Amino acid sequence: MITVFYDGKCGLCASKINYYSKIAPKGIFNRQDITESADELKKEGISLPEGLKLLHAKDDAGQRHVGVDAFVLIWKQLRLWQILAAFVALPSIR
Repeated sequence: MITVFYDGKCGLCASKINYYSKIAPKGIFNRQDITESADELKKEGISLPEGLKLLHAKDDAGQRHVGVDAFVLIWKQLRLWQILAAFVALPSIR
């Protein structure tokens, strides 16, 4: 399961994460709105300002992904979005 730490008070952020969760297979994402509770974020050693600045995600192996890498991790789980993930992950694009 992938844990996604996102800013739930940001309309764009919340709508995107909700959309990804809706189209994902069941049990793929654990969403953590850091504006409601930053406890899980703190356990990961990420400050609230840092968490609000960039999207953070943790994969099922416990590795942290930040910014573009977090989006690539999310997109790899979604049918049809995997193509975008592969493209964005290319070194010359990323």
